[in-house]
Amino acid sequence: MNKSELVSKVAESADLTKVAAEKALKSVLDAISQALANDETVTLIGFGSFSVTTRAARTGRNPQTGKEIQIAEKKVVKFNVGKNLKESVCAKPKAGCGCGCKTGKAKKK
Repeated sequence: MNKSELVSKVAESADLTKVAAEKALKSVLDAISQALANDETVTLIGFGSFSVTTRAARTGRNPQTGKEIQIAEKKVVKFNVGKNLKESVCAKPKAGCGCGCKTGKAKKK
């Protein structure tokens, strides 16, 4: 699903025009982006939480030459999945699915 398809779904389910739905979606995404830029955590209960973490500097390799390179420290966005979202994705678990859902039990060794 892309952004325009998401706008259409929101407009349909919330009984809004597509213009209003797009404006609302843009506002939500801008608010999340601004909060993350300020190193805040955004928590949407049941859906998940967005946070900013720092990835440490490390030594890597150039895949073309094999030469070692230094990769600088940087901030990255992290998303932790909420319980409701996790359960909706694993709606029909198989026994031993390993996803951590309560209905699919992992096999004991």
